[in-house]
Amino acid sequence: MTRTRTALTALSLSAGLLAVTACQSAPTSSPAPSSSAVPTGSVTCEGQGINPAAQLHHRTETRINAPLDTVWKVQTEVEGWPAWQKAVTTAKRLDEGELKAGSKFEWTTPAPATPVSPATTLNITSTVLGIKTGECVRWSGPAVGQGLGIDEGVHVWTFTEVDGGVLVRTEESWTGAQLEADPATAIKVLAPGLDFWLADLKAAAEARPAQN
Repeated sequence: MTRTRTALTALSLSAGLLAVTACQSAPTSSPAPSSSAVPTGSVTCEGQGINPAAQLHHRTETRINAPLDTVWKVQTEVEGWPAWQKAVTTAKRLDEGELKAGSKFEWTTPAPATPVSPATTLNITSTVLGIKTGECVRWSGPAVGQGLGIDEGVHVWTFTEVDGGVLVRTEESWTGAQLEADPATAIKVLAPGLDFWLADLKAAAEARPAQN
């Protein structure tokens, strides 16, 4: 984790920064990532996936022992993210109702100071590019902070019912000059970031009481 504490630590559009900050502040009882190390097959929503030209991309998956409806609600009720992801300080929908193609949401997350960058807050604006209720969601957008930024991150999620639970698969790509200047370090943020997001989602969904 030493190299991840660079400017790139703060550049994950959707997950990597969450993981780094959560690792610094989470109690020892926090669940460890439980995703598969080498999932197979690209993750797509309505036939679309990550940016195929991106140098940086990663995919992973986990099984969640909770009903599909519960897992879907925890993930897509964006304004509830701060309650189960410690590194998300604010989350606000810019439209109303259930998420749909074109929906936008803004959220913020702190980026700790590093040897090459000051402490800052990343302001992230995400736009839903595709969604199929209970099956998949895909969003994209930039992140901006003082001296830090990412041009585009594309994040795709799929949700598949399996015996006794839900298989959640996710894949993300990043583009941006700061990331691409040191891809070896950037991938060390992206990969564990997705794992920790899945671990938090699993913990939150499994802890939510079943609906009758």
